[in-house]
Amino acid sequence: MCNNYEQHVRWQEYCKMMQDLALGIPTQQTELDLPEADDIKINDRGPVMRAAGNHVELASMNFSFPPSGRGGPVFNFRSENRRFDQSNRCIIPASAFYEFVGKKYPKAKYRFALKGSPITGIAGVWREGQGNHPASFAMLTTAPGEDIAPYHNRQVVVLKPKDWPGWLQLTSPEAELLRPLPKGTLNVELVREGSD
Repeated sequence: MCNNYEQHVRWQEYCKMMQDLALGIPTQQTELDLPEADDIKINDRGPVMRAAGNHVELASMNFSFPPSGRGGPVFNFRSENRRFDQSNRCIIPASAFYEFVGKKYPKAKYRFALKGSPITGIAGVWREGQGNHPASFAMLTTAPGEDIAPYHNRQVVVLKPKDWPGWLQLTSPEAELLRPLPKGTLNVELVREGSD
């Protein structure tokens, strides 16, 4: 599943989208709250968008929940047959996310981005930090849509910008939001050939 994404959203693009969606931005936030990064991986810090009263704020968090036993960190969280009305919901602003295909290393690397939008908003959940662990987030997953199915048997939930308020404020039914988008919604690009 997705364990790697990039974030090259320009502050001006972000502000315009938030204005168009009538999602306020805290006056104290600046472009420093939306740092660019080529390669955000598990346990890296990245910005998330979360509801904060009557506006949406950017918060820097750790990408993955800490292990809760013998397993590793949780970076993808299955959305099917779950409810998120009591969860801390967020959107991970990305330029694109990556999937890796193949059995041998290096695997082929594919880049996926939402067509017609500077931001590929990925549905997520976040948790407050505990002990020496900082606040953290995980990406929600679902069955693959037609754009992803040739590459992977699961996919992260990509939200169209018009659905951001519905997810953050949960004013839309979860089943309408946490599903794959129609065929042709994502741009797909091979960025690295695999070894097999």
